[in-house]
Amino acid sequence: MTRILVVNPNTTASMTRKIGEASERAASAGTTIVAINPQEGPASIEGYFDEALSLAGLIAVVREQKNYDAIVLACFDDTGLEAVRCMTDAPVIGIGEAAFHMASMLSNKFSVVTTLSRSVPAIEHNLVRYGLSTRCAKVRASEVAVLELESDTGDARQKVSAEIRNAIENDHAEAIVLGCAGMTDLAASLALQHGLPVLDGVACAVNLAEGLVRLGLKTSKLGGYAPAVFDK
Repeated sequence: MTRILVVNPNTTASMTRKIGEASERAASAGTTIVAINPQEGPASIEGYFDEALSLAGLIAVVREQKNYDAIVLACFDDTGLEAVRCMTDAPVIGIGEAAFHMASMLSNKFSVVTTLSRSVPAIEHNLVRYGLSTRCAKVRASEVAVLELESDTGDARQKVSAEIRNAIENDHAEAIVLGCAGMTDLAASLALQHGLPVLDGVACAVNLAEGLVRLGLKTSKLGGYAPAVFDK
């Protein structure tokens, strides 16, 4: 049985529950999902400063966990991805990286629809780092705050949908990547509405993690991902 640790790096428990439920829907029958979040850190991660504030709590909560076969980091900025890969030889998958790669296999060009404008530069930098910037037509901000996605009373879905329409019409996007873990419950209905693949990074990452585990592959401990040393 495969055991996947899914870590929401922010402290909002309702988002962690949503992420956990999405992970379970995406996982195979023989996979156990454990969804957790740190107790200390920012309630949402929206830009570079929040990302920095979240790292101590993320590293602490991952360090406490044992007996997992893979880790999924459920923040679209792939917060702490490189650091956590130094902590384990299990596969560690960021939801942004997973969604970008899958979108590039399904389309010639994809666009990303994320939350706030301040989140755009970090996503653009990651696309360059992963070698996929030429496959992304545009990173678009819906101007929906992360925590708005936890409310059923606002117009968050409508704003995200409107930005998808803009991406199709103006970017000529053939697929859409949803740029926030809090959007995980919107992917299926938005794909049906707009008639193109809409990728949720949580589901993408869980499936990639399962595949790497089945293949018996581990994170390399040579070079940059050499084991972390905590007591210096």
